[in-house]
Amino acid sequence: MPDPFGRAIRDHHLGDRDEPLVDRDGDETRDHAIERWYFGEFDGDDWLESYLDGPLLDMGAGVGRDALYFQELFETVAIEVSDHLVTTMRERGVEDARRADMFALPESFERDRFRSAYARGTQVQLAGSMAGVREFLSDLARVTTPDATAVFDGYAPELDATEEVFAYREDPAPGLAWRVYHEVYEGEVGETLVFRLFSGDRLREATVGTPWEVVEVRYPGSDEPTQWVAALEKA
Repeated sequence: MPDPFGRAIRDHHLGDRDEPLVDRDGDETRDHAIERWYFGEFDGDDWLESYLDGPLLDMGAGVGRDALYFQELFETVAIEVSDHLVTTMRERGVEDARRADMFALPESFERDRFRSAYARGTQVQLAGSMAGVREFLSDLARVTTPDATAVFDGYAPELDATEEVFAYREDPAPGLAWRVYHEVYEGEVGETLVFRLFSGDRLREATVGTPWEVVEVRYPGSDEPTQWVAALEKA
């Protein structure tokens, strides 16, 4: 399967990238900000760390920016679906980087394996539907301990500023929207990415029937944030 995203980021890591990674939504394009989004320093966050403990599962870990920080505090397993990114994480010093799909966790990990889970980068919204989110939460419950915690983020369709986000699509249902785009690098075209955007309240609804409970939702960033960050605990 083509992987322009992973290949471009790996080329950037190696100093071999001569062309931009382009996000494309029809005729609209933008250059993906690889250096700023993946290779900056992560200095920790007291609020975030209050909800996380080891063993930690870092899902959609990119090039391991956050995993490099957390592995100094406790056991951290970083997963990605791209072989290019897994290799890059290992070269950057991530001690336990693995190829695994966050939407098929029971295939890769045993029951009760992790004390907490973490996904920053809006990857949870790639579940594609609210039923997919609920299935993801149920699978995550299987591979985490009875007292586990989790922290996710996502784009916030309940906020007006989010309408200006690249590749945004409205939905008439309250608290829901879409993002749809694909990526191109050196002529290689990636699969279409379909993000089901949902609000913090919609996330609370999705936890019904799972062991999870949303205990806090924050809107970090500027005066006009476009994303939420949610902390969950096993109920």
